[in-house]
Amino acid sequence: MKKLIAELIAAFGLALFITGCNATTPDKPASKQAQYEAALKNAQAAVDKAASVGGEWRDIRWKKSKKKYLPSAIEAAKAGDYDKALKLLDIVQFQAEAGYKQAMAQKNAGPRF
Repeated sequence: MKKLIAELIAAFGLALFITGCNATTPDKPASKQAQYEAALKNAQAAVDKAASVGGEWRDIRWKKSKKKYLPSAIEAAKAGDYDKALKLLDIVQFQAEAGYKQAMAQKNAGPRF
């Protein structure tokens, strides 16, 4: 009898737990514009960090580059193409982080005589 009651209580508790989990609604995903703004903030911080040690790569925002990923991302967002802007900001983020790592790894580089 005690075992039956324990099983019923466990089953009832499990049913309440499952019902409670299904009743909660997941958070609404952030809009593309909010994602863009957050990614832009992070990318600009990474670019500034890379530039502070001389590690900014050419294609991020230099005027002589044909690609200029950061300005292209901003232009795409102004046009309302947030998917393209987010893809470009991913490239900017990667290049900025890699440029910083490269600059730090090579800061003591010099001729080996």
